[in-house]
This record gives sequence, structure tokens and C-alpha cells, in this order.
Amino acid sequence: MAETEDFLIRELHPEDDDIFKEPMRKRRRSDRDQRFRAFPSVEQSALKEYEKLESRTRRVLSNTYQKLIQSVFLDDNIPNSIKYLINRLLALIEKPSLDPIYIGLFGSTGAGKSSLINAIIRQAMFLPVSGESICTSCIVQVSSGCCEQYEAKIHLLSDQEWKEELKNLTTLLHRTEGPGGEEEDAWDRGDAAEEAVWKLQMFYGNGAEGKSYEELLRAKPRGKIPTSRVISLKAEEAGELSVKLDPYIRTQRRDWDGGSAETHIWPLIKLVEVTLPKSELIPEGVVLVDIPGTGDFNSKRDEMWKKTIDKCSVIWVISDIERISGGRAHEDLLNESMKACQRGFCRDLALVVTKSDKLHLPEYLRERKVGNEAIQSQREAVLERNEMIKLQRNKILKDKLKRKLPADSRVLEASELVYTVSAQEYWQQAVLTEEETEIPKLREYIRRRLLDKKKRTVTKYVTEAFGLLLLTDSFSCTDHMQNEYLHMSGLRRFVEEKIQLLEKAIDQCFAHIARPLQEGIWNARSSYRRILGACLVRSRGNQGFHQTLKAVCLKNGIYASRTLSRIDLNEAITQPIYEQIDPIFGRIFRSGKPTDGSALIPHIDAFKLSLQEKMTEIGIRNGWKYDSYKNTFLIQEISAILGGLEEHILRKKRKIYESLTTSVQNDLKPCYEEAAQITGKKACERMKDVLRRGVDRQVAEGMFERAQERMQHQFQQLKNGITEKVKGSIATMLTLASSPGDGLYKELAALFLRRCHVDPATVTSSS
Repeated sequence: MAETEDFLIRELHPEDDDIFKEPMRKRRRSDRDQRFRAFPSVEQSALKEYEKLESRTRRVLSNTYQKLIQSVFLDDNIPNSIKYLINRLLALIEKPSLDPIYIGLFGSTGAGKSSLINAIIRQAMFLPVSGESICTSCIVQVSSGCCEQYEAKIHLLSDQEWKEELKNLTTLLHRTEGPGGEEEDAWDRGDAAEEAVWKLQMFYGNGAEGKSYEELLRAKPRGKIPTSRVISLKAEEAGELSVKLDPYIRTQRRDWDGGSAETHIWPLIKLVEVTLPKSELIPEGVVLVDIPGTGDFNSKRDEMWKKTIDKCSVIWVISDIERISGGRAHEDLLNESMKACQRGFCRDLALVVTKSDKLHLPEYLRERKVGNEAIQSQREAVLERNEMIKLQRNKILKDKLKRKLPADSRVLEASELVYTVSAQEYWQQAVLTEEETEIPKLREYIRRRLLDKKKRTVTKYVTEAFGLLLLTDSFSCTDHMQNEYLHMSGLRRFVEEKIQLLEKAIDQCFAHIARPLQEGIWNARSSYRRILGACLVRSRGNQGFHQTLKAVCLKNGIYASRTLSRIDLNEAITQPIYEQIDPIFGRIFRSGKPTDGSALIPHIDAFKLSLQEKMTEIGIRNGWKYDSYKNTFLIQEISAILGGLEEHILRKKRKIYESLTTSVQNDLKPCYEEAAQITGKKACERMKDVLRRGVDRQVAEGMFERAQERMQHQFQQLKNGITEKVKGSIATMLTLASSPGDGLYKELAALFLRRCHVDPATVTSSS
């Protein structure tokens, strides 16, 4: 709109406000310049303009809000319409400049996630790296900020969360005689038991694994635990902070009993947040998240693991070049990432192949089947091999995504889905140049994402503010008020009709999933025994699996290990349902143009467009074409109200998607609890038998059908939430814009203009 464009380029008058004192301006400019050091000069200039525009807009909003609050301060009965205006102003003032862009580095043990982050931020060995198995033991978030020092916050489990884990750990290790005094099976510790012993010894000392839950509650931990459950670290240099951080985030060796007090509280750590000073490489607003392994035995940490994946708008699946083909862990990570695209905020997904400098030249030349040109060097061989991997894996990944996601998904439009990087060569450059390591390419991707998001966010913010501020210009215009009121009455009826049509459209949209959901239920009923049987079988029989299975039952069907693949019986049993519904589920929650009516957002966009067209029609008929402020306000407020629905829908999407597994888990909880209590002779086989019979019984009693009903109920709740938000917000907005002559306009004109001495023309010109 022309008015919005004028507003976007118009300058404020700094002499009108003392916040523009020269020392403050210099300091702020310096801070802003520092924050944009990660960008080339052209992009820096663009970001500075966005920041200045947003800052001016916030000042105008804040001044308007303060004056409006003062004008109604002594009034006992503030009309709802004025409350709406006050709340909208406050919401815009408090709205964050930019929600962080979370980029999740999601990979298995030893894939090189920490090494990659170190290379991206150009701080060698900042996060712990090692050639030995697991290195990073918890979720680590790295970002840059306005701080002058390197800072870190280590978040610990609460006392209640640790007690819950302690109870599960001691139950897992508890050995008793079976019925009739029979001793338990030969006790070969599996992965679950080894990890339980390790944690207890680390926290309480040697011999802790033999004590009961009650004894350990009375025992004194080896390390000092702050009452705040947060440990803050600061350092002037990156290396200094790295040394302080190391014992908190490095996985400790199981055969090592030394170490500091910091090492001893390692089992309590659930999250580490690291903030770098103003960085030349990572712009403020971007958070790199090192997500280790496949979850955690602790319920809180495991939930945080899933939520962290879901809040990432970008996921890089990290895989060592030597494990890229045929590894189950790699496939599991890809599948989990694609689920994040379905249930979370993820819009971009890429495969980042690490250690791409690794190549045995004689072996490669012997097996080489590409081209006729002779390879002259190790570098040429590495680059050729990497290019082949990109082409092959790009096609494989795109095919997988097409089967799971809608054809018009943003991730499928990406020009590059695969990167081949080498953190080691980034530092050494013995074989590859810095550009050929593709670390700079990842940095460029990060900058491009932030720049694009900043532009969209500021444009949307200023447009919203513009419409709200323009309303003040119509306070003094009461001509034709009764005529406007009649037109608005007609508009209300129009809105009610359109809301009814929107409800029907949403019902039709959600109806698309009914048939795939039913087919998935049939498939699940016919295959659950085979799937459960496969989950309960291990190649080495029951040796060591007894304790792992017990851990699965203690956690209601889920076991997340730092070294083994994630076990989730509930997810496995419902997988046939998800295979049927995934494509249509993705289409329901996609954005873009509607095709078959299955997409939700386009229905809301069509509703918005119909209202805006009606507003314009009424405005022209009522003479608003000569004074378009009110029309502009109404149209932009509709965009703001309905635009906020998309975020509401995304937040609800995860609950809908996971409702199937949650329902199955709740139904199977009694049989998990029964199996977890089994001890004694042949305990492992007896646990499996309890699980098989329990699942059979629940399936016969309608477990899958109940899951279906619960998902459909979640869809219905989403529809109700959408229509309630639309009805409430738009009704209040119309009241604000269309009070009769003795209503809001006269009240605001009397209050706002008389008490605050605000000239609408001045407000507009300063905008």
C-alpha cells in the first residue's frame, strides 16, 4: 500500500525526543555495527536500515501507548474497544525484534557435530572433540550476543527431576529372588544397566550401585549443587571458557574415577547455553544447537531432546562420510528429522556429510568408474568423490522427502540438500582450500536465512504498526458516522456468514485424513504382532537385553541410550498408521496455494482476502477513498489477527501428530508397569510374554480405534480454537472501528486529543 511504503521510508524528527541525545546515538550505532560484523557491507547496510526503521516504529508506538494510558488512567469503566487498542499497542511494543533461528545439528555418536560448530565459529577445540566414541554429553546451544565476555549457563535437573531418575536407575539395578526363592537369571549387564551404574558412581561414588533408592536419597553427592540449579561461567577468552566448560559437557569415561567436583555433577546436566561476544561469523539471532545421540533415559531430558528438535526451523543431519551408506543410525536420524518437519517448526532440512577429506587414494582409483580423465592428486580425487556423493545422496534424500512431505514443501525447492564438509581441513588446508571445505558455504546459508527473516519480520511489524497508528487520524472525523455504523452492521453479518463457511472448509480439510487414518488402523491391526516381535528380539538373545527391556518398561515403552539406537515400542506399533497419514498430514499443514482443498492455511488466507475485499468495497461506497485511514487499519488488522493464527496452528500441530503414540502409550501403561516389576528366573521371557499379552488385549479392546478418535478430537479442538480466536478478535476490532457517534470515537477524541494534546497530523508526519 502507498501509505505503508511512505511510512517505511519516512524519517522521524530526532529533536522531538530526548532519547536522541548524541552520546546515546553514537553508542547505539557502535553496538549495531558490531552486531552485523558477520555480514558483507551491502547486507550490513540493509540490516541497519531494518533496525532503524523498527526502532523508530517502536518509539512512536511507545509514545502513543503512554499517552493513551495517561488519558484513561482515572476512568473506572474503560470501553472494551479502548482496551483492545491498548492491548494491541502493548503487544506490538513487547513483540521481540526477531525470534531466534534455531539450527539443529542432529547426528549420532562421533559424527563430528562439535567439530563442525567449532569450525563455523572459528574457535578450534572450543567444544570438546575426541576420536573416542561419545564426546558431547548434553544439548549445547551456541549463539552470539551483546555481551563483552564469553559466557555459559549450565542448567541442571531440579531436585524432583533427579529423584525421578534416581528411582528409575535403582529400580533398573534392583536384583531380588524370584518366586519360591529362585535366583534371577545370570546377570550380564546390558547398555541400560551399565549407564545406570556409571551415573550413580559418578554422582555418589563407588558402591552407589548397590544401594537402595532410600539410602541414596540420604547420601551426600560428591559435587556441590547450587540451589538455583544453574551454573554461570564467564571468561575473557574463548580458550579460557572452553577449559571451564569441558568437565560439564564432555562425556566422562566409565573406567575413570578421578576428576573435579564439576565432573561429579555431570549426571544432573540437561542443557548448556553458550553465548559468544559479538561475532564476525555467527550473527546475533542465530542459535546453533548440538543435539547428541537419540534422546535420554531421563524423562525431562528426553522431552527436552524432542522439543529442541521440534523448535529448530533448520535441521542439519550430520553423518560421517564413512557411515553415510547403509547405517541404521543414519536412517533413524533422517526419519526423526522428517518427523520434525511434520510435527514441528522445521522448514529446511539438509544432510551435512562430515570428514569429507577422508579418502584412501589407491583404493579409490582401483574402484573408480567415473569419467576418463586421470586423477592427478588426492585433492582431485576428494573433490570428485564428494561431488558424486552430493548427487547420489541429494536424489535419495529428495525421494524420501517426497514420500513424506507435500510436493510444494519448501525443503523440496532447495537447490542444495547435501553438503560435504571437512572441519579438519578447514584448519589444516593440507588437501582442500577453505572454500572447498564448504564451511564458508554453511556460514553463507546462515546469513541468508537471518537476512531474509529480518526483512520479512520488520516489514510485517511496521505494516501492523502503521494500520494501528492511522486509526488515530480518524478520531476527529465523525461525519457520516451513523452511515458507517449501518455499513459496519452489514459487515458483521458478512463476517458471520464467512466464519460459517470457514468452519465448513476446515471440516472438509480435516476430512481428507479420515480415510488414510482408517487404512492405517487396519494395517496396524494386521502387523502389530510382527512389529512387536521384532522389537523384542536381539541378535545375542537375552544376554544383557533383560535390563534394557526393563528400562523400556520403566519409561512406558521408550528407551533412549547414548550408544544404541532409540527404542520406542509405542512409535513402532503405530508406524503403519503414520505411513498412511504422513503425506496428507503434511498437505493439511502446508502453506501455499490450495489444490485439492486439503491445506488449512490457504482456507484462512481465502477468508482473509474475502474480508479485505468487503472492507474495500464498503470503504469506497462510504467515501473512505478520500480518507483511507480507517480502511487501511481494518485491512491490516485482519492480516495481523489471521496471521497470528498460523503460529497458533504450528504450536498445536505437534500435539495432534503425536496423539496416536500418546494414546497407545497411555493404553499400554498398565502392561509396561506389570512387566517392569518382573524379577527372578527367566525374567526376560516373562516380561516379553506380559508385553505380548498386554498388547493383544488392548488391541482387542479397541486401542487403535481409540487412538483414531483422539487424533480426530485434537483436529476438532484445533478447529474450535481457530474459529473462537477469529470471532473474538474480529468482533472487537469491528467495534473499535465502528462505534456510533456517541461511542468510541467521541470518547477517544475527548480523552486522547484533549488530555494528551495529540495532533493526528503530527503523529502521521512523524511516523
